[in-house]
Amino acid sequence: MLSHRFLISSLGLFLLSAVGCQPDSSQPPAKETSAPATSAESKLKQDHASEQDPLEFIAPNLTAEEIQEGWISLFDGVSLFGWQQPEANNWRVEHHCLVADDGDPGLLTTPFQFDDFEFRCDFHLEAGGNSGVFLRTAANAGNPATDTYELNICDSHDSFPTGSLVARHKAKSVPAVEGDWHTFRLSCDGPKIKVWLDGTEIVNFTDETNHARTSGFIGLQMNGGRIAFRNVFLKPLNSQELFDGSSLSGWSVVDGSKSQFTVTDNNIHVSNGPGFLQTDSTHADFILQVQARTNGDALNSGVFFRAVPGTAEAPSHGYEMQIQNGYNDDDRTKPADSGTGAIFRRAAARYVVANDREWLSATLIAQHDRFASWVNGYQVVHWQDTRESNVNPRKGKRLEPGHISLQGHDPTTDLDFRSIRIHESGTTD
Repeated sequence: MLSHRFLISSLGLFLLSAVGCQPDSSQPPAKETSAPATSAESKLKQDHASEQDPLEFIAPNLTAEEIQEGWISLFDGVSLFGWQQPEANNWRVEHHCLVADDGDPGLLTTPFQFDDFEFRCDFHLEAGGNSGVFLRTAANAGNPATDTYELNICDSHDSFPTGSLVARHKAKSVPAVEGDWHTFRLSCDGPKIKVWLDGTEIVNFTDETNHARTSGFIGLQMNGGRIAFRNVFLKPLNSQELFDGSSLSGWSVVDGSKSQFTVTDNNIHVSNGPGFLQTDSTHADFILQVQARTNGDALNSGVFFRAVPGTAEAPSHGYEMQIQNGYNDDDRTKPADSGTGAIFRRAAARYVVANDREWLSATLIAQHDRFASWVNGYQVVHWQDTRESNVNPRKGKRLEPGHISLQGHDPTTDLDFRSIRIHESGTTD
């Protein structure tokens, strides 16, 4: 339940690390015997984790079908990577779970706003505790009736018990949840919000008020007692296909390209190079989801975005999400050429997830000056462009809309793309 003391800390970018969890247990993860670090100490430890400790990779608990459908993991199981941590309390990772149990009420939030999506998570609240999942929340949410949709986790709240949207909709006949693991699944689709608890629908709500929220951040709340979350997943809704599966309608080959772009077996096949195939449309803030397959060892390609219209002289002036599955020293934390999912020359992938000759699913979020990418549901990049503005993203920060283009890199290029879809991202604040 939202407290009057609650205030989300100013939205800064913390390159921390987080997804997944231990096997089911009716008990919450045991507390650490040592005293928790202060907020400043925790941030310092997480910011330098890559320098001190090897990355423990835990594959998201998603099926192959779910990954192809576009599900991504918001928590990596070992760190707070990709989250914004409040100063007021002690969010941390214990036993592959996100945990908080001390400090003032506050939210662990995503750095990106989401509008239409499906979401699910497992949660464990100790008896007598108070928590919640905040949906489409404002950066500084003070009033649950106007600033957020607060999916409450609190059996003892008289007006809006567990499963309710605080100050908006009361869920009825919801069983008690405190003291055990449970699962929320929900959808936010326009004004309609649906919630399932352990597979049973408990909320079917359409917001027809003047305070309906169309987008906002996702937040996990600590408001009293020990709360733990795991398996925190999201899937964008209402995406638009950029490739119709049968033609290159809506796409144009950039002048001077040597690459061959053909539609083969309902895929865009790219061979030879260099060259670029760009969309006729332009896009600024979005969630882009692409399936690709490299048909050889450590082949190089990329998906360019917010790109200046390509010409023979300047075919690729844009940001690039890299496709290159090679790595060094038999160590997937050492990408050979930035790694698939990297923002090339800006932020390397922290782990090479995909394999050559296998279909991969990549998700890219571009929102204002912040960028993140996932490969097969696992987040590999979280980066903010702090450079001076420039029309050419190779030289500086570009916020204006630009083209999306597929790259043929060199004469060895041999890869396929399919199911290229985009969700135009709206923001409220």
